[in-house]
Amino acid sequence: MQLKKYFESKKGIGVMSTADGEGKVNAAIYARPHVMDDGSLAFIMRDRLTHKNVSENPFATYLFIQNEPGYKGVRLYLKKVKEDTDAELLKLMTRRCLTPEEDAMKGPKFIVYFTVEKALELIGGENHHFDGSQPYQ
Repeated sequence: MQLKKYFESKKGIGVMSTADGEGKVNAAIYARPHVMDDGSLAFIMRDRLTHKNVSENPFATYLFIQNEPGYKGVRLYLKKVKEDTDAELLKLMTRRCLTPEEDAMKGPKFIVYFTVEKALELIGGENHHFDGSQPYQ
């Protein structure tokens, strides 16, 4: 199963962990990523601590726990490659149903793109196999 198909077919809870330039850590709940055609992952971020941290330190982890019995999911090791503030693209990618006024009150949004450096199973140190045979990286 490819990364795009994985996130389209699985429901669950995601947690992104980041650290600032001095190594102080943060963790925040994040929706499933948008998987782009080039394989990069895109997350919509508000101008908060996670966004500040990846602006100082491009490395992050995204832990995804599937809504299934047992402990199933994936840990993705990420590196920020770019960000965008295109209003039309943000509108197309936004999944939450807020009114324009509610959305504006929450502050500016950014699309932050990451490459996947490594993918591991949720439990243990084994590489995650998205296609059932070969490790992701």
